[in-house]
Amino acid sequence: MPVIFLTDGLIFLLLLMVTAFIWYARRHEHLRVPWRQVGRNGMAMSAVVVLLFYIIIGLLDSMHFHPRVETQNSTESRYSNEIISVLDVLLKHLPEQTEKTYSAPFATHAYAMETIDHEDGTRTREYPRLQHGGTHLDDPENRGQDILLKSLPGIAAGLLVWMTISFMIVMVLARNAGVTISGQLRYIVHRQTALPWHTILLTLGAVLVLFVWAFYLSHYYHIFGTDKVGQDVFYQAIKSIRTGLMIGTLTTLVMLPFALMLGVMAGYFRGWVDDIIQYIYTTLNSIPGVLLIAAAILMLEVYMSNHSGDFSSNAHRADLRLFFLCVILGIMSWTGLCRLLRGETMKLREIDYVQAAQAFGVSHVTIMIRHLLPNVMHIVMITIVLDFSALVLAEAVLAYINIGVDPSMSSWGNMINSARLEMAREPVVWWSLSAAFVFMLGLVLAANLFADAVRDAFDPRIREY
Repeated sequence: MPVIFLTDGLIFLLLLMVTAFIWYARRHEHLRVPWRQVGRNGMAMSAVVVLLFYIIIGLLDSMHFHPRVETQNSTESRYSNEIISVLDVLLKHLPEQTEKTYSAPFATHAYAMETIDHEDGTRTREYPRLQHGGTHLDDPENRGQDILLKSLPGIAAGLLVWMTISFMIVMVLARNAGVTISGQLRYIVHRQTALPWHTILLTLGAVLVLFVWAFYLSHYYHIFGTDKVGQDVFYQAIKSIRTGLMIGTLTTLVMLPFALMLGVMAGYFRGWVDDIIQYIYTTLNSIPGVLLIAAAILMLEVYMSNHSGDFSSNAHRADLRLFFLCVILGIMSWTGLCRLLRGETMKLREIDYVQAAQAFGVSHVTIMIRHLLPNVMHIVMITIVLDFSALVLAEAVLAYINIGVDPSMSSWGNMINSARLEMAREPVVWWSLSAAFVFMLGLVLAANLFADAVRDAFDPRIREY
C-alpha cells in the first residue's frame, strides 16, 4: 500500500518542474546556448554524474509504502503498520545486520571488551565476535586476505554493470548520429563529440564500481562500522542522502516564488511598492536566523504534542518537521535573491524594448513575464545552484545544536551530532563522523563544481560565445 509523505509529493512536483524547464529550455536558443557551454565542461559533467547518483538514491528513498503481510488466507490482503521505502527493500540486509554496540569498519570483533561466560564456568574479559560482521570467517586473522578476495567479484560486478550501461549509451549515440557503434566509440575515445562522453563514462565507471563493491562487501562486513546501538553506519549514511537533498531542493521550491515575484515587482514598480518590499526583507534579515528556526521548531513540537492523534506514525511526525524546517529555511533564504533581482530589474526596465512595450499599452504583468523575467533567469540559476551546497551544510549545523530534523530521521547532521560524544570517548569512535563527512563531501563538492560551470555559462559578463 503506497504512502505519500508531504515531502515526497513536493520532491516529485519539483522533479516535474525541472522536466518542464528542460523542455522549455530546449525550445529557446537563448537558454540552449549557456547549457551547451555547461555540457562542454568535463568537470561539470562529472559532477552531474555524481549528482544523478545521489538523486536516484533520494528518489528511491522517497517511494514509501506499507509492506504486505503474509496471511494464511491468500485472498485477504493485510499490510503492516511499518512504513518503508523502495531503497529499504534494495538494502534490506543492512538494517537486519544489527550488533550489540560499536564495531570498527571491517571488524570481526566488537570495539569494547565484555565479560564472557564460558561453558566451563570461567569468566574472561575479551572482545566478543560480532553477530554479523565477518561471521563467515573461521579464522579472523585472515580478514585482510578475505576482504581482498571478496573485493574481486564486487569490482568485477561493478565493471560489468558499467560496461553494460556504457554499451547502451554508445549504441543510442551511434543510432542518433547515424554511424556504427565502433565509429561512435572511436569518436568518444578521441574526444570528438559535442559532450565530453569520455569523462562522463569514466566518472560513471568509478561511481558504479565503488558503489557495487561497497554493496557487495556490505553482505559480509560493516564497511563503515556500527554505532552505539549496533546499527550499520553505511546504511545510515545512504539513508541520509534523501534528507540532504530535501533540505537543498525543497527550500528552493519555497523561496523561489517569493524571490521572483517580490524582486521583479520591487524593481519594476519602484516607489511605495519598492519601499514596502524593502522593509519586509530588511526586517526579516534583522532577525537572527538560528533564533527564528529554534522558535519555529519549538512551536511545531508543542503543536504535535497537543495534536498527537493527527499523526498516524512517528514517520509522519518526522516528515512534518522536515517540511517545516524547509519552509523556515526558505523564508530566510529568499531575501538575498530578491535583492539581486530588484537591482537587475531596475536596470532592465529602462531598456528600449521595455519602454516601447509600456508606450504601446502592454500590461504590467505581461511586461514582467515576457520581457523582464527571462532576462533575470541567469541570476536565478546561479543563485539556486550556489545556495544548494550552503543549505545541505546548514542542516548539519542545525542538527548539531538540536534544532534540525527529527532525531529519529537519518541525516548527516544527526550522525555528526551523535559523533560529538563518540569523539570524546576512549578509544575514539571516528567512523560515524567519517562516513557523514565522505557522503556530504561527495554531494557538496559535486554541487559546487556544477555551480561554478553554471555561473560561468549564465553570467553575461564572462560567458563564452
